[in-house]
Amino acid sequence: MLKQYFIKQGLKEAQIEEFIRKKFPEANYSHMELQRTPLGVKVVIHSSSPGRIIGRGGVVINELTQQLKEKFNLENPQVDVKSVPNPNLDAKIVAAQITQALARGFNFKRIGNIMLKKVMGAGAIGVEIVISGKITGGKGLQVKFLEGYLKHSGHLSKELVDYGYADIYQVGRSKPGKIGVKVKIMREFESITGERRTTIKEIPKPKPVPVAPPAEVVPQPEAAPDTGPVRPKRRKKEKV
Repeated sequence: MLKQYFIKQGLKEAQIEEFIRKKFPEANYSHMELQRTPLGVKVVIHSSSPGRIIGRGGVVINELTQQLKEKFNLENPQVDVKSVPNPNLDAKIVAAQITQALARGFNFKRIGNIMLKKVMGAGAIGVEIVISGKITGGKGLQVKFLEGYLKHSGHLSKELVDYGYADIYQVGRSKPGKIGVKVKIMREFESITGERRTTIKEIPKPKPVPVAPPAEVVPQPEAAPDTGPVRPKRRKKEKV
């Protein structure tokens, strides 16, 4: 019973996440958090454009609160909106911006290089952007934009790398089909000593070990040449 309860709660949270993402496609939506409080359920929405979610006079957020209560049976939901400090370092927001630009007709190479420079200029350690689908009008194609240092496996890849995904379905004669965008952003770096740093440049270089100057050589007097043992001189006998 306990296992089924957690499965239902996880499915409900995923459904709420998808509902909010579709309701605010232009609000640069990042992610959502559900927090249980004694008064009910608190829904925290992270976005780089909180004004679009709140609305003028709080009309939009009040409407969202009522919809969450009726559609998902949330008990006394309280919606809170928080601003993302740096949208260019959020993988989900970057992926959504790329899909919006592709929907407006931007070239995939141009928008990929532009977003690559924006993310690295915002202070990222490394970034990877993968655009796949019918982006040229013919067969399916996958294009990868990569810059900087990025972890692809291991525990640090899950802990330090932010993942984002967005897709769009294009309708038209020239380029019909679905296009998906995957973004990976590494915002921190862990040095060999285990310290977390926001940039590789912050890692201090090892200080040079001071080397003692060579001792001054005192010149020694030259030794006399060895001529062998010195024999005492014989005294001459005096004549009587």
